[in-house]
Amino acid sequence: MTRPGQVPVVVTGLGATTPLGGDVASTWSAMLAGKSGVRSYDELDTMMGKEWIDDDMPVRIFAPAAVDPTEVLDRVEARKLDRCSQLALIAGREAWHDAGSPQIDGERIGVVLATGIGGMSTLIQQYDVLREKGSRRISPRAVPMLMGNASAAWLGMEIGALAGVHTPVSACASGAEAVAYGLDMIRSGRADIVLCGGTETAYHAMAAAGFAAMRALSKRNDEPDRASRPLDKNRDGFVMGEGAGALVLESAESAARRGARVHGELAGASVTSDAFDIAIPEPEGRGSARAMRLALTDGGLTPQDVVHINAHATATSVGDLAEAKAIRSVFEDATDSIAVSATKSMTGHLFGAAGAVEAIATVLALRTRMAPPTINCDDQDDEILLNVVRFDPRTLPGGDIAALSNSFGFGGHNVSLAFRRTQ
Repeated sequence: MTRPGQVPVVVTGLGATTPLGGDVASTWSAMLAGKSGVRSYDELDTMMGKEWIDDDMPVRIFAPAAVDPTEVLDRVEARKLDRCSQLALIAGREAWHDAGSPQIDGERIGVVLATGIGGMSTLIQQYDVLREKGSRRISPRAVPMLMGNASAAWLGMEIGALAGVHTPVSACASGAEAVAYGLDMIRSGRADIVLCGGTETAYHAMAAAGFAAMRALSKRNDEPDRASRPLDKNRDGFVMGEGAGALVLESAESAARRGARVHGELAGASVTSDAFDIAIPEPEGRGSARAMRLALTDGGLTPQDVVHINAHATATSVGDLAEAKAIRSVFEDATDSIAVSATKSMTGHLFGAAGAVEAIATVLALRTRMAPPTINCDDQDDEILLNVVRFDPRTLPGGDIAALSNSFGFGGHNVSLAFRRTQ
């Protein structure tokens, strides 16, 4: 139940383009089927910087968008956009259309579209132009394409958002933080409808080399579809991916006034920080546990209300264990009844888009009462004492049920989103 005096906020639109599918329906279908979107670099024809993948590159796998954005967007439009913004427009348009393309005063519409890195491919490409051809050959579109807020700005212009257009940047928690910010915008009275989410494409060999140097990536190059192994005893790092996810949040009053279809309720959210390390989570998961507790409190929920968690679970040794400890500390005896899914096992890690895509998966899990599987968790880590959904999807209980979606980012950013089933 929404806390007294708090504006109820519902989800009226969903949109996505991911390594599993070019829209929400195909992504969700593939997720329930336990499919992997990870592929070998050798299969990719258009990966930027592929010529820099030398014999010393230890990681040669990636999870590209299942549908290339240039196959969806008009050619002239696509040329104006970094790939990051291309993906964002596709997901944002689907979500807005799914919400019924609301016709309300633009001063009551906001956009919060996050990214962790932004237009990196444009930045690197234009640097190559500068170095090889000189300053006069730099594109006049370079800055508008590479700036981090470009995706949010394009979507804001498209839907006529005048209540504010924002771009949170909190590494792998960015997409979830955008959803939390959208909730705050509606509750504070700044907007009635907010299009929010995240987008990312680290589609360049330089990014792969950088993460590899940190020893953060899986090196299972010979088994791309089995490389992302969250919560598994033999996990060896995450797999980079790209995509975008968008949700339309709306006050329940506005949705009822429009007769909009409601996918679920965003009951609560919380953002905390570790103040511990730039890349490693606090080992006991104290910051992430606090985020979950506060999200439950914010949503007027108890641990017993939660039947499902979409875990951040990137398949790093330290990160997965810290999150498992955090979940155990929050839910205690109730932990064994909570179905935990790690969907990065299928999508790879979408960085700034991860939290948004996983929020969508959480909403759909509640709506359909099906928790997606965690593939490749063949031998669950003995220290990860969670009820992990492995191999096949699992039916969730009926009734008034709730779920959490967790997102944690480099720098110690923690976001937990609490959703409630409404139908």
